[in-house]
Amino acid sequence: MISTGDFRIGMRIAIEGAPYYIVDFLRSQTGRGRANVWTKLKNIKTGQVVERTFTSGESFDIPDFSHKRTQYLYASEGEWYFMDTENYDQFSLTKDQLGDYTQYLKENGEYTILYFEGKPINLDMPSSVILKVVTTEPAVRGDSVSNITKAATLETGIEVRVPPFVKEGDSIKIDTRTGKYLERA
Repeated sequence: MISTGDFRIGMRIAIEGAPYYIVDFLRSQTGRGRANVWTKLKNIKTGQVVERTFTSGESFDIPDFSHKRTQYLYASEGEWYFMDTENYDQFSLTKDQLGDYTQYLKENGEYTILYFEGKPINLDMPSSVILKVVTTEPAVRGDSVSNITKAATLETGIEVRVPPFVKEGDSIKIDTRTGKYLERA
């Protein structure tokens, strides 16, 4: 069991049988009453974000999660197909389940899939990925003002803003939460 005193951002809990993870929380107490814990929760199955307030000391079940290493195969008609590398079973996840992570998936790449009650429900994407720059415009000589960026298209098809020194063929690290350039890899 997990108590409201154990809450941390990113922690996974089960409320009324549905899996959620904590996006944000705040403890507050007024006068001599019990403390309340305001939370912003994201449903792992549906992606819906809800705000709930709990009284201090409430407890919740630990969700029945498991993780498996899988290989991303391909995308077709709004579904992304993966293969369990242990038993070679194939399954698909939808855009609703994957969200913006679809733009970071590389064919034949290995990813961890989150299972809830034995069914695949979501992708455990790392906080950053390394992708190769396919096209970008050359740097303009004399651009020395700070914070100048240029557009670059990456191997998965997404476009990001990068510093002028990044060239075609470079590998760069991208933050999967914000979609922004972090560093050259």
